[in-house]
Amino acid sequence: MLKSLLFADTLTEFDIDSLANNNPDAAGLVDALIVLLLIATVVALVSRKLKIPYVIGLILAGLIVTQGTLPDFIGLNPDVILNLFLPILIFEASINTDISRLKSTIKPIALLALPGVLVGATITASFYQFTMGLPWITVAAMAVILTITDTVSVIAAFRIVSVPSRLATIVEGESLFNDAVALVLLNVIAGIHLQGSFSLADGVIQIVIAFVGGGLLGLGLGYLCVGLFQQLDDALSSILLTVAVSLVTFQIGQLLQVSSAIAVVIAGLVIGNSGFKKISATTELTLLNFWEYAGFGVNTFIFLLVGIVIEPTTLIATLPLALLAIIGYQIGRVLSIYPLLYLLKRLDRPIPMKWQHVLILGNVKGSLSMALAISLPFTLPERTQVIAIVFSTVLISLVGQGLSLPWFVKKLELSQPSPLKQQVEHLQLTLIASKAAQKELDILLQSGSLSRSLYEEIFASYQAKIAQGEKKLRDIYNQRSTNITEDKYINSLKRRLYLAEQGAVRDAVRKGILGDDLAQDYLSTINEQLLSLKDDS
Repeated sequence: MLKSLLFADTLTEFDIDSLANNNPDAAGLVDALIVLLLIATVVALVSRKLKIPYVIGLILAGLIVTQGTLPDFIGLNPDVILNLFLPILIFEASINTDISRLKSTIKPIALLALPGVLVGATITASFYQFTMGLPWITVAAMAVILTITDTVSVIAAFRIVSVPSRLATIVEGESLFNDAVALVLLNVIAGIHLQGSFSLADGVIQIVIAFVGGGLLGLGLGYLCVGLFQQLDDALSSILLTVAVSLVTFQIGQLLQVSSAIAVVIAGLVIGNSGFKKISATTELTLLNFWEYAGFGVNTFIFLLVGIVIEPTTLIATLPLALLAIIGYQIGRVLSIYPLLYLLKRLDRPIPMKWQHVLILGNVKGSLSMALAISLPFTLPERTQVIAIVFSTVLISLVGQGLSLPWFVKKLELSQPSPLKQQVEHLQLTLIASKAAQKELDILLQSGSLSRSLYEEIFASYQAKIAQGEKKLRDIYNQRSTNITEDKYINSLKRRLYLAEQGAVRDAVRKGILGDDLAQDYLSTINEQLLSLKDDS
């Protein structure tokens, strides 16, 4: 049976709805946290030894932990996940997302996150209604919950096996936005259930308001944070500011009834791509390290608690329905991915078939699906059964698909590193690191923390590294042949430059500097050049 949830009474049988809060003593909570941290540390060591994904190890360890090992109030609370963990995870992912890479893949991401979720959820709901015989409103909610992909497991597999950067960007971008789309759709379904009626016009208006409102809220708070960065430029204060922005943005989005997830995504993108340019390299590094640790810590507790929440007896009892649920959402994924990405060829660079296979097998479920299942209205028909099915489905998906994904990606041989590519990346590393150091030297000189003579000596040493690296890169460019790896490096460089040109031209049109007709002709030429470029590895 499902175990107790965080700060909730012990559950009996399938009494999942009894989530009355207790007041656990502080000492008990500290002891429980110590036990969880020790378990997580051991899991990290064992996972590295056995070469399995860390999150899979956490879940399996959670299954082993008995109910008597931890206090009854330790478990998975949906309010904590939705209002604390979810904003942290979304914000951490978005500030680390390069907006130029996101722009280059925005069409496939938008296609997968918007119509992809709608088509996949519709097909999955039809399958569930036919095979499980549950009410339509119930299967619609369950289908939307199971369209959400757990990016943590997929990216963990990508770290084990190298994949093309464009594919990784598509996976990360789709996850950023399909969570938000699923949350909006689930709110619409909950509204239909509670009101007992549905109007297509009202549904469309609600979705538009959620997305537009969430986007505007994220832009506003994101740029407000960017302005405050210029006043602070202090690592500790900046950490507090970004934490406050991530959590406040989510809460304000809920109060305004707009998409809180979209708001946090947009705010994170603005801060990560504009705000970090306003602060010193030291402060930026501290911020990124903090958010990396925050994301890692949140994921550690979530995936460990996933295993603790599920009793082995419950897993066995719901195994047939969980397998049926996996078949259903994979059918929905297949019938949405292949047709939509086939149509993409008319709008953007085609997605290779091998990549599409990865997008389907990488459709792993995670903790957010569990949290959304628990947050369903108490009056929803068969709510308890849906929660049990979703919990077991998530566990089987994480272990089964999560463990097989690295092997599958390796077999597809998506990326084949070469000595030339490694040489190019080494030179790029030298240039990026040296120029960042020079930027920090400028800040130290202007603040009076460094003498002019010492500044010039250190600056010159970095400049020598930059000059040597640029010369070698120029030689590679001038001597390039028809080597495929070399072509991909040049194509990647050209793609970034074309995207920069597009952004500058659109900005000039918006400011009235250029006429729209002339600009559109130039943009069309740029689009043709982008489509002609091959995919980068």
